[in-house]
Amino acid sequence: MNTDTIVIAEVKPCSPTMSTGQTWEELFPLACEVGDWISIHTNPLFGGSMEYITKARELAPGKVILAKGFHFTDEEVDEALARGANYVLVVGRIPERNESQCLIEPYYFEDLEKIPSGFRIVWNSRDIFALINAKEPKIKEGFEEARKLLPDAWICQASNILTVDDVHPTANAVLIGTNLESFAKSLHNSPAM
Repeated sequence: MNTDTIVIAEVKPCSPTMSTGQTWEELFPLACEVGDWISIHTNPLFGGSMEYITKARELAPGKVILAKGFHFTDEEVDEALARGANYVLVVGRIPERNESQCLIEPYYFEDLEKIPSGFRIVWNSRDIFALINAKEPKIKEGFEEARKLLPDAWICQASNILTVDDVHPTANAVLIGTNLESFAKSLHNSPAM
């Protein structure tokens, strides 16, 4: 893993298909230790809420916080920012305001080229529709294909990352959720870190 890659550690007690077996309070300290940024879910499907943004800001006043959720409206983005998030993930759409504080996660590979330049992008290798519907997630086009399509864009690699060895060398950032503990162990054992 490149030493310039931003590690975004996610506080994710559950997802529609599984539970980590840990509470938000148990995962938060590890996320703060491992992450350059911390990702806080706002969606109840992932054990999150907007209130957790407020709580995270109080507990870690100096950390960069990414509000992670679908955020289908700009009003949801406004709320996350007002509660203390530095950045907000927006899935499947381009927001009409707060552009510099939004990371965009497209649903489909062909939507990558439709994202206006200047936006930060999250490329998720999981099929979000399958995940929401509690089906086995399928691997979409990988990070390498996204990077080839947008060689100069700021892109965060997300999902299916167990260790530092899974991080693409050109990723500007990496979002670690379900596998935070295994990633943390690999990070501490990596000679380059």
